[in-house]
Amino acid sequence: MLVLGLETSCDETAAAVVEDGRRARSDVVSTQVDIHRRWGGVVPELASRNHVVQVLPVVNAALERAGVALGDLDLIAVTAGPGLLGALLVGLQTARGLGAATGIPVLGVNHLEGHLLAIRLLEDAPEPPFLGLVVSGGHTSLYLVEAFGQYRRLGSTRDDAAGEAYDKVGRLLGLPYPAGAPIDALAQGGNPRAIRFPRAMNAPDEVDWSFSGLKTAVRSHVQKHGVPEGQALADLCASFQEAVADTLSAKAVAAARRLGIPQLVLCGGVAANSRLRALTLERGAERDIRVFLPPPRLCTDNGAMIGVAGHEAFRRGVRPGAGLAVDAAWRP
Repeated sequence: MLVLGLETSCDETAAAVVEDGRRARSDVVSTQVDIHRRWGGVVPELASRNHVVQVLPVVNAALERAGVALGDLDLIAVTAGPGLLGALLVGLQTARGLGAATGIPVLGVNHLEGHLLAIRLLEDAPEPPFLGLVVSGGHTSLYLVEAFGQYRRLGSTRDDAAGEAYDKVGRLLGLPYPAGAPIDALAQGGNPRAIRFPRAMNAPDEVDWSFSGLKTAVRSHVQKHGVPEGQALADLCASFQEAVADTLSAKAVAAARRLGIPQLVLCGGVAANSRLRALTLERGAERDIRVFLPPPRLCTDNGAMIGVAGHEAFRRGVRPGAGLAVDAAWRP
């Protein structure tokens, strides 16, 4: 079964051809980072306009690299939410147009489900039940994947998402947007214990997160000491990153142990962070929890994960309906 996965939920225009829900025959991403960098974050109107320009060339490139024609496809899967409304509409209308022109069925799938199932593109992928920690610029949530299509949210952030906190701290420090990679790189040469930043909501059985206090603590430190340079900047980045990775990994692994689910998947853009990956692996090994890590290219938004989610939905009996529409706040 060949599925075209189409992703336009935020600032990446992505398309991929996925075979049988387990192999990406192509995976093409056009990023808008350079467009939004001057503003320090994603501008929804600019994102939507750029999707309009990029979406058909990206789809054509995905088909060409996969060595297939549009008519060879069995299904078109498109992100229907959550995300930016205008950006989602570009993807949905493109998918509808392709479906109407060819007769290929179109399924709207959940962006977060795509992140949770991206791990299916690895040969050694977990079968449900497993826990999935979705960490990105817009989302920080822990899900219990009871079966494909059956997801129970166990906890989420009460305020900023982890990736949002990275970008706000990066802006405070004068680092380029998006700030995740620059902070991670600087942290490699820093002391994570140089500054003891707070860890919020630390009750033993607490599964929700809060990063607004951490962000405020960084701002207070900068107001008191000034924007650091050199080793001081590396130490601050390492200390901030440690606070984020510490609370994310600790709560996710503790929840897996408490529920008796010995499999944990990290996913979403922040799952590419080196310290979060290392600390989660370390804590999982200590508690007999197997941690699965998608490669960084599958952590950030991509069409392949949408293709996987569409394949699994079709396989369990979900069929296209007349009411296919976007939902900017859709939660699995």
